Amino acid sequence: MSTLKTKKTLSQCDQILQHLQSGKTINPRQAWNLFGCYRLGARIHDLRKQNFPIVTKIIYKNGGNFAEYSLRIG
Repeated sequence: MSTLKTKKTLSQCDQILQHLQSGKTINPRQAWNLFGCYRLGARIHDLRKQNFPIVTKIIYKNGGNFAEYSLRIG
């Protein structure tokens, strides 16, 4: 990835990867709020195809569930 890219010009995959590499987790609501990403699962799939070790945790809350993603360290 070029260091000349600003946050605005980074792809959604690049932005999500940077977020995960900073040690944070991400869920669909955060992806929408932070990056305008409506299809987080598809972007996670794209990153996994590039061999990034992304872990999925299912969160159960208020009678529903959603996926939360993190980068496996080590």
